[in-house]
Amino acid sequence: MPRQNRGLGSTVTGLAALNHAATAAAETALLTCCGCRQWARRMAAHRPYPDLGALLAAADQAAYDLAAGDLAEALACEEPLPLPQGGGLAAHTALRVGLAEYQRRFGHAFVICLDAVHPDEHLDHVLAGLRLRLGNTPEEERAVAADELRALARGRLAQLARPCPPVGPHPGGPHH
Repeated sequence: MPRQNRGLGSTVTGLAALNHAATAAAETALLTCCGCRQWARRMAAHRPYPDLGALLAAADQAAYDLAAGDLAEALACEEPLPLPQGGGLAAHTALRVGLAEYQRRFGHAFVICLDAVHPDEHLDHVLAGLRLRLGNTPEEERAVAADELRALARGRLAQLARPCPPVGPHPGGPHH
């Protein structure tokens, strides 16, 4: 879930802007979606994208082709998971302990896509994911983390490709 709202305020917003941006600007914007330079280069090189579906399909393809070092680079760019709202002290203590153990065991931040999960269920979903994934071998967890990164990148790309709302006065003029 980290970076979900970070970096999307770049100068490249909207699919048309992404398609027409200079390569370096497109790569910078794409790096806010997935922190792997190889992935961002591939995505920028395959522009223009006719629609969001084509952009997301290309993102999936580029993510499936990541080498182990590319995945490690992307995971290293992920920020620690913010503590979800709700729950009591025991739940938050369990979450902090679980996240620390995950980091120690696997060497990177716990990544989980919560886009389809109601905010009231984030804490339970993260705790359940942690319990399940702490039982993984490092190889199994790399595969799960790669899937979660793909899902996160898709959500971030959808946000990046969304056109910016117009900035300026309200169409009806200023309100007094």
